[in-house]
Amino acid sequence: MAGQFRSYVWDPLLILSQIVLMQTVYYGSLGLWLALVDALVRSSPSLDQMFDAEILGFSSPPGRLSMMSFILNALTCALGLLYFIRRGKQCLDFTVTVHFFHLLGCWFYSSRFPSALTWWLVQAVCIALMAVIGEYLCMRTELKEIPLNSSPKSNV
Repeated sequence: MAGQFRSYVWDPLLILSQIVLMQTVYYGSLGLWLALVDALVRSSPSLDQMFDAEILGFSSPPGRLSMMSFILNALTCALGLLYFIRRGKQCLDFTVTVHFFHLLGCWFYSSRFPSALTWWLVQAVCIALMAVIGEYLCMRTELKEIPLNSSPKSNV
């Protein structure tokens, strides 16, 4: 379909590579946020902070700090959507996919389905933040004006 604006072809390899890239961005930035928070409070880092649903909670300082790391990670991943996905229509799809794989990772790591209400609330807030901010950033770049020059490009 030559001549169509933004014509896309089904490319499963591209989609799969974008999913892997967004998972890498998600866990890489979450690890950095957790390491930063752990360094600030002089706590020892653990995979439990990332994958154990029982860690997140309002009652303990480590739980609150982990929740803060997840929220900051959602903002960081919104930038990942801007730089690597670049389509506002696909932000929600990739956000839900990233969090679905995180759910599977938590389930596999702790050998039980996450049942803590705070874990589900944090994930819902993170999904909303990541999708809305990512879509906003992508839409801003998609709606930029295309400069049209009427002057010729070559000097003859």
